[in-house]
Amino acid sequence: MFTFDQLETFVAVAEELHFGRAADRLSMTQPPLSRRIKLLEDELGVRLFDRAHRSVKLTPAGRVFLADVRQLLHLSHEAALSARRVPRGESGVVTLGFTATTAYSFLEHVLTAANARLPRVDLVLREMVTSTQLEALLAGSMDLGMIRPPAIGADLVTMPLTREPLLAALPRRHPLAVRAADPTVHDFDGQPFVMYSPAEARYFYEVLVSIFRGAESTPDYVQYLGQVHSILALVKAGIGVALVPAAATALHYDGVVLRPVRGIDPRPVKLDLAWRRGNDNPALDGLLTVIREVAEDQRPW
Repeated sequence: MFTFDQLETFVAVAEELHFGRAADRLSMTQPPLSRRIKLLEDELGVRLFDRAHRSVKLTPAGRVFLADVRQLLHLSHEAALSARRVPRGESGVVTLGFTATTAYSFLEHVLTAANARLPRVDLVLREMVTSTQLEALLAGSMDLGMIRPPAIGADLVTMPLTREPLLAALPRRHPLAVRAADPTVHDFDGQPFVMYSPAEARYFYEVLVSIFRGAESTPDYVQYLGQVHSILALVKAGIGVALVPAAATALHYDGVVLRPVRGIDPRPVKLDLAWRRGNDNPALDGLLTVIREVAEDQRPW
């Protein structure tokens, strides 16, 4: 079988069409260069060059072989570069989990930055609730997760990413939507309220229960749902009012008015980044750096 040295020698002769110049280009003498070409032709069983009257020309077989050899050498060089990039974290695959509401805002900024800064790192995206993300992280089937706190497990490392407000989601003609003043938590007392499911959206359920309990306000929970877009659909239908993270403004639900709420923590909704301690994926550090920078740009607190 031919060697890469033989192939590089063949390309040099094919491009120079002169054995002496090809030898100079490769920093070798002409006799060993000629032997390489002869061994290559013997291996292939065809003549690659016509040598006559001190001229060198590619044979038809040589012209076809040249195109393939150039491609082969290019691939070999790219393979070497790719292998060197992996330990530096410049290429590879990272599996990133996220919750549905994360996709409305923060995830978009991460993907834009990662595409620009880490073009050779492939991101595999998985939409999961927080509990499923934590299971995947601990099992080693996912590298990073954008989760709602807390992350339970000594093997997990976390980092705060963003905090955002809760907004009142109101039917367009609801009294709280048309009056001048923004609503307070007390305004939801006795109101038909579309609540988060304690099973599918436990984080948001606990945040809202804490807010209402602290304000001694008792909404009338008429439905329990797990996804913000579903909650907004019921608000639009007039089933009740709701509280949703500010990222929901990206959904643009006609017939739903989103208004700030007075008298609560201005940014009670938290998003954290989690990963398994000891994860040896070389591409992980590069993406962590990008996400940290995006979080700093997005962080008003």
